[in-house]
Order: sequence, then structure tokens, then C-alpha cells
Amino acid sequence: MNRTIKQFNIHDIELFKRNLLSWASSFEEVVWLDSNFYKQNHSSYEAVLAVEAFTSIKTDYHAAFEDLKEYQSVTEDWIFGYLTYDLKNDLENLASNNFDGLEFPDLYFFQPKRLLFLKGNVLEFHYLGMIDDEIEEDYQQILKNTSAEEILEEKKDLLIKHRIPKEEYLEKVKTMLAHIHRGDIYEANFCQEFYIENTAINPIKTFYNLNEISKPPFATFLKHDDKFLLSASPERYIRKEGTQIISQPIKGTARRAENKEEDALLVSSLENDSKERSENVMIVDLVRNDLSRVALKGSVTVEELCKVYTFMQVHQMISTIKAEVAPTTHPVDIIKVAFPMGSMTGAPKLSAMKIIEKLEETKRGLYSGAVGYFAPNGDFDFNVIIRSIFYNYKKRYVSFSAGSAITAKSKPELEFEECLVKAKAMRKALE
Repeated sequence: MNRTIKQFNIHDIELFKRNLLSWASSFEEVVWLDSNFYKQNHSSYEAVLAVEAFTSIKTDYHAAFEDLKEYQSVTEDWIFGYLTYDLKNDLENLASNNFDGLEFPDLYFFQPKRLLFLKGNVLEFHYLGMIDDEIEEDYQQILKNTSAEEILEEKKDLLIKHRIPKEEYLEKVKTMLAHIHRGDIYEANFCQEFYIENTAINPIKTFYNLNEISKPPFATFLKHDDKFLLSASPERYIRKEGTQIISQPIKGTARRAENKEEDALLVSSLENDSKERSENVMIVDLVRNDLSRVALKGSVTVEELCKVYTFMQVHQMISTIKAEVAPTTHPVDIIKVAFPMGSMTGAPKLSAMKIIEKLEETKRGLYSGAVGYFAPNGDFDFNVIIRSIFYNYKKRYVSFSAGSAITAKSKPELEFEECLVKAKAMRKALE
């Protein structure tokens, strides 16, 4: 579908980004993807904004990937949206019966009428023909938007609850370890939910708070009717550019220290930690196996193995796996073979997902799913939804989750502490 393209030069980029998101929040459908100018090898835009659905697809997990495949093929345009973790039930004989306080639909994508790309200091409007006469007016509105100024809120005493009490969490990790020692699995990602009931938050303000704390490469603000995702994810799930696909799983975490010398020691310790490296390598093997199901024979390679990257809140161990696919391979089929992402499941994947479902007490939903886009030519880019706050406005329910990889070397108390380190930014953004 044809889009009218116009460019404008932006001077104060950070202010403009705030104005842009504030302007966008009045629409019913919003996806804002922001790289925060984080230096990375595989990136197309500094930021992307998609608002106002022209067409859309919303479905549960039954035949979800086939429905998405048909929608993406017929639309032949940019589409933005998300895949929840529970689409696993479309791929395997699995179920999601745990408590769900958020109620996100299992899959949602939309074709935006208004699409904006920020590349360096150049803003590109890509509008559908029916509204292309509104580009100049929208640009002026964004420039004059004053509602992006600091929103003052009263400091709240929020009662953040644990879905799994600490002692119960420790027992569940011991159960997971028993599965590992018995040989049922090698590794599994075990998560716990933190939640607040009967509360109202300002989604834009909370997203600003979270983003300022973390400045991640895959920040996301998503609005779908009364449901919001406010994400500071550091992790890419999978990207396609031409016939090349890349996946960048994260496994291995260390806290940051204010003292430079101590911080450098934490990086060195993470780089040489045999437990953390083994976590990462197991997931690299899983991702290589997943991608080999659609890749050209012999094309799956590991570009980087266990490289430590530094973020504002934590140090993370990231690997980069590349592969080539045939030009005729459908983009949705590529995502399907690698879903859900190995970093959020475990190895072997199917056994890990079954055990996760039994031991966790919250339906994951959009947490550990993916948000991103398909381009008209079939290229795509999706992140992993972690380090995120979820909000159901109508139910007045706020949720965030954190997890860690359980392996044979895991100590339950340390795994609990890792969850708290990962949850720190979300807690701080809310408080």
C-alpha cells in the first residue's frame, strides 16, 4: 500500500521525542519503539512510532500464527504489534491456566495510518494516502505540544505484592533443581510476578521514569485500548534483514556498582563465571537448533558468544546468532520456529515450558513475549518483553515480573536475589 513520505529536521531530539509520545498517547493504538541511541550493530532507526489502526488482527492462540501469516501477506504494508508467550499453545500441546490479572489478547497487530521514523535528527512521516494532507498539521501539533512537560504526581505508598512468597519461591527452585538432576531439563527460566491492585498510574509518566532509569536499546510504549506495556527491554528476540536473520539471547546478569573499579570487577567476574556462561551457551545451542529449521544448510553461525554489555541497571551477557534463509521463506514461519524465545524458556524447550507452567503462578501473557513490526518487504524486528510494567486501566491492575535461569549450579537464595535486581528499575519507576 502506498504511503506519502515527508521529512523534517529536528533540533532538540530528546524534547521532540517526549512531545511525540505525548501527542501519540491520545490515539487508541500506539506502538513506540525507542533505541535511546544505544550503540548496536544491528539497527535501522533511532525510534519508530505507529499510531491509529487502519486495519488490525486480534486473536487468541488457536491458529494464531496462520492468522498472522495471512494478515501479513494480504496487508503488504507496515504492521506493528505483539506476540504473547502463550502462543506456545498454538505450537505444542500446552496450556496456560495460571492467574491472569492483565488479560491482554494473545496476539494483536495493526496497520497504522500514521507512521513516523526518526533517523539521526531527521523525522520521516509515512502516512496512508487518505490522511496524507494532515502531515504538516500533525508536525506543527507535535512541535507545540506542551503536555509533555514534567507531570507532577504525588508520591504514592504503593503496596507491591509478591505472587510467590519468598519461602515458597525457594521451594519451587528446589523442585526445578530436582527436575534438572533427574535429567528432565538442563535449564529453565523461572519467573515471579510483582503486582499492585486497585491503583491508577500515569502510563506516560511511568514510561518516562522507567526509560530514564534504564535507557535500554529496545524501549517500548504500547497502548491497546485500556491496556498498556511500558518496557525497558535490553534484549532483541529476532530480526530479519533481506535473507539474513539474527537472534541475540541474553543469559547472565550482574549488578552495577557506583565505584568504577568495583564495576569493572563485576564485569570481569561475569565474563569468567562458569555458571553464567553455561546458561548462555545452552540457550545459544537451543537458538541455533531453532533457526536451523528454516535456515539454509550450514548458514547458522555464532557472531558473538557470551559478550558482556553494560546497561544503566545491570551488566548482561549477550550472544549473537546469525543465519541465512531462502528468499521464499515466509517471515512468520521464521518467527514461528523460534517461538517462544529460548532465553525465556529453557532446554529442552518443550520440557522446560511444561515445568514452568506447573511451578509459576501467573499466566505470562505479554511478559516474555515479543513486540515489534513487519516491513512491507517482509523484513522484521522484534524485542523480548522483559524489564517491563503492564497496566490494565479498567481493572486498575499493575504488574511486573522478573525471572532467572535455573541450572544445576543454581543456589535458590541467589536466584531470588537476581529477580530482585532485575525488578529494581520497575519498582523505582512506580514509586
